[in-house]
Amino acid sequence: MHLEQAIAALRFDPTEPLWVLATLAVLALLATGFSAWRRARGTIWRCAAFAVLLIWLAGPRLVEETRETLPDIGLLVVDQTASMAVGDRTKLAEATRAAVEAQAARLPDLELRVLTVPEHGDVGTQLFSAIAAALADIPRSRFAGTIAITDGQIHDIPLAAPGGAPLNVLIPAKAEETDRRLRVIEAPSYGIVGKPVTLKVAVEDLGTDAKGSATLTIRRDGEPPVTMTVPVGRQQDLTFPITRAGPTVVELSTNPLPGEVSPLNNRAVIEINGVRDRLRVLLISGEPHPGERTWRRLLKADPSVDLVHFTILRPPERDDMTPLNELALIAFPVRELFQDKIGEFDLIILDRFQNRGLLPMPYVSNIARRVREGGALLMSVGPEFTGPTSLALTPLAAVLPAMPQRSGGLVAEKFQPGITDLGQRHPVTEGLPGANPPGDPTKLPTWGSWYRRIQTNEVRGDVLMQTPDGQPLLVTGRIGKGRTALLLSDQIWLWSRGHDGGGPQAELLRRVAHWAMQEPSLEENALTAQIAQGRLTIERRSVEAGPPGSVTVTDPEGKIQTLPLTASSPGRATASLPATLPGVWRVSDGDRTAFAAAGAANPLEIADLRATATLVGKLAHDSGGGVHWLGTADRPDIPELRRTEPDRTASGGSWIGLQRRYDHVVTGVASVPLMPAWLSLPLLLGLMLMAWRQ
Repeated sequence: MHLEQAIAALRFDPTEPLWVLATLAVLALLATGFSAWRRARGTIWRCAAFAVLLIWLAGPRLVEETRETLPDIGLLVVDQTASMAVGDRTKLAEATRAAVEAQAARLPDLELRVLTVPEHGDVGTQLFSAIAAALADIPRSRFAGTIAITDGQIHDIPLAAPGGAPLNVLIPAKAEETDRRLRVIEAPSYGIVGKPVTLKVAVEDLGTDAKGSATLTIRRDGEPPVTMTVPVGRQQDLTFPITRAGPTVVELSTNPLPGEVSPLNNRAVIEINGVRDRLRVLLISGEPHPGERTWRRLLKADPSVDLVHFTILRPPERDDMTPLNELALIAFPVRELFQDKIGEFDLIILDRFQNRGLLPMPYVSNIARRVREGGALLMSVGPEFTGPTSLALTPLAAVLPAMPQRSGGLVAEKFQPGITDLGQRHPVTEGLPGANPPGDPTKLPTWGSWYRRIQTNEVRGDVLMQTPDGQPLLVTGRIGKGRTALLLSDQIWLWSRGHDGGGPQAELLRRVAHWAMQEPSLEENALTAQIAQGRLTIERRSVEAGPPGSVTVTDPEGKIQTLPLTASSPGRATASLPATLPGVWRVSDGDRTAFAAAGAANPLEIADLRATATLVGKLAHDSGGGVHWLGTADRPDIPELRRTEPDRTASGGSWIGLQRRYDHVVTGVASVPLMPAWLSLPLLLGLMLMAWRQ
């Protein structure tokens, strides 16, 4: 509401400069002072005449201003961040907001602006930043103060109250609260497979000085929980072994503190990605051939691989009379490689290697045993695989995924390798650039041709690549705990040379090698789950044809729902849903189970869930305001809203105040001279005449 009022004031509008008036005043004072000292008659009349003259020259005026008063502006700030959702805080805050707005509407000289502070990323409650932004549109001369409805958990508290006006804080609680929290001090994001990692955590009780103990429960990837008793307020070091590559989800929780405000921050979820330190690969190349460098370049380009490479420079049947001690660059350490240290190699590659007595049968048996125990074998074969020195005639045959034809097994003709229907769904060969498209056997791949292959008479594994007439080219298999892969051609080096357009030899060989070493991202049958930006994304990979099916999702609170999967590409099906609850999410398709860790969207908001005045209380009192507790939602204690003077406090036992600022605009001015010339000159002459007569 705008009110008009008239204000009268005396002002001077001198006709001469001030120094002239000052000089005249001094001269008049000397003259009248000398007369008074001489006790001359008429001194009083002379003083009066000089006074009238000086007043007339000063130009006195009566000025009357018509002013329009402006309403004061107050801010009502409502905290709507995550911590305000605890208990009945939101309900109580909304009731208080409605009551304050209703009281402000009855005050005619007040404009109340309402400002809400929503959840804002992961930086906590930025209440005063929001106030500063709102003050950009409010003149400081009209700002009456701030009323903040908040739990007191504010993360941008300034040194002084905003706008230089009183701050009143209304807290939706009865009094200071207590809270127990589980704080993760240090947690690694990854760990080396086979080595332990250490987590540093602490259980802390906030709002109380009592010290005791708490029960800490540890769950890892859905395994049975482990409990331990830990002292409150002291750091605890927890050690876990990393047993596999890929994510490991660890959930920690503690028992609630009696009377605490919420158990929401009594648990923490940590995801540790297991990685292998260095992959050790043993590459044995047989008789030198053009494709020998292909494997070496591939493995040397991978920074995670330690390569041990030996090449057989001369077959035993070739004799040029050169002594072996002069021919060999270094002695071939057969016993050391294939007996003493064979267990240290993650992958053994035999590139056109043949049995010519260089590797005794017990050592060949060691390779087969290493595969069954969890190792990996990859063989790239050529003409030697069909002859009498073939490794298929050794104990290694028991772990090979395919066996060659003994008669007519070598085929020398031009052909284009293609991906089988199974290979379209297998992570080793799916989506290779230039491959024949899935579901359309009439289209050929766009990559280059090969000219030699080995025919098989027995296939025990999965055929991922084949010739145009359906003969196997790349066969993979699982033997015991390990894996084998057999490439039935030694022509892949043509792709690396760009022959006939080339092909994706580097990507294909990298996938084959890492699949054999059991890389989690290349598992052909796997269920994965991850949470990013508040959504749970599920992917199931399967080499089996059929409908995508569905999965069962269990949220951190134990609620179960069934989610249908949607096919996204051959062998892959996905689904997603919102995942706002922090904790461990469990996904199962009946055969496999995956876990995903969801952290709090705003960790600072749940770090301390107490309603408290300890953080913002001093700022409110220093500004002339105060802190008021609102009680409970069923019995709210909402303070009365009043107007206060600028030099008075703005808070009392049951009331809060917004200052009066008395800001206005001048709408009109009327000026009346008090000593006009027609009055001043006769008066001056009359006084001078009376002084002369005396």
